[in-house]
Amino acid sequence: MTHHDLEVWKKAITLVTEIYKETELYPKTELYGLTSQIRRAAVSIPSNIAEGAGRTSLKEFAYFLSIALGSLSELETQLIISKNLEFLSNDSFEKLIKELVLIRKMIFGLKKSLIKTK
Repeated sequence: MTHHDLEVWKKAITLVTEIYKETELYPKTELYGLTSQIRRAAVSIPSNIAEGAGRTSLKEFAYFLSIALGSLSELETQLIISKNLEFLSNDSFEKLIKELVLIRKMIFGLKKSLIKTK
């Protein structure tokens, strides 16, 4: 089994795609600021899930899932800032946050199952 088989990785990839589309509409003055930060945090989520899945121990996998959770929290914070600055509509914000919450639950569930497997 690889990261390609993980539903949480697939959801995180979809989230990254949505984030890139939304941030295309951000002011060009934010390209090296908030836009860049949001994109990096979003990309970090599926990247860390993939890296963890590619490791040889469950402990390492759990560690990379923790990093992915940190990136999720970072992304959530940046989306709140974006909404407050009116770079993001309420509808887009709600949709993205809903996806974040779902991915967070999925990562926690996967991490919990890894701990039980040890």
